Amino acid sequence: MPKTGLDALLRPQDSILVLIDHQPYQFANLHSHEPSMIVNNVIGLAKTAKAFNVPTILTTVIQERGGYLIKGLQDVFPEQKPIDRTFINTWEDPNVVDIVKKSGRKQLVLAALYTEICLAMPAIQALAEGYDVFIVTDASGGVTAEAHDMAVRRMVAAGAVPITWLAVLGEWQRDWAREETAAGVAGVVLEHGGASGVALAWELQLLAGRAGSGV
Repeated sequence: MPKTGLDALLRPQDSILVLIDHQPYQFANLHSHEPSMIVNNVIGLAKTAKAFNVPTILTTVIQERGGYLIKGLQDVFPEQKPIDRTFINTWEDPNVVDIVKKSGRKQLVLAALYTEICLAMPAIQALAEGYDVFIVTDASGGVTAEAHDMAVRRMVAAGAVPITWLAVLGEWQRDWAREETAAGVAGVVLEHGGASGVALAWELQLLAGRAGSGV
């Protein structure tokens, strides 16, 4: 994986997103982040992938005990049934890995609960198989802040790239002249971008006011 230069950045045509175990059972012991922040961020990430037509795999572990995928995330892809696993390590489940391999895409974007288990294991294994692995740290979380932090350090040492969900959005968009995705991206930022969404809403209000006044 290139560390610098344009080729080190994410490209939607080369990316595939895997979202792992965003289930009620996992959220119950999430203490590295405020849980509602992870909910917001993973849904924003999923909507971003959809805006760019980036293939997205939803997966759960032992759904009958851990619970269904959170509703807001399932609602982004209402037609997709999450792949339910027994493997803790997603990358050992051929039902997931075969989809990734058949896509031919080498930029693997991952987010999971928990960072130290369900994110670290597939990230480290996929790196050994030649994938460029990007870990979305603010759409993932651990049982403690230390567990999350140590896991991120471990994955970075192995070669993974830590990134946040808005940074994923920015790299996939790259140029605001790409109008086919700009509107969809703006909608995601307005809904999930926090203060960035507030600022964008203000900017749009200003632009609408100027257009209305003929300025």
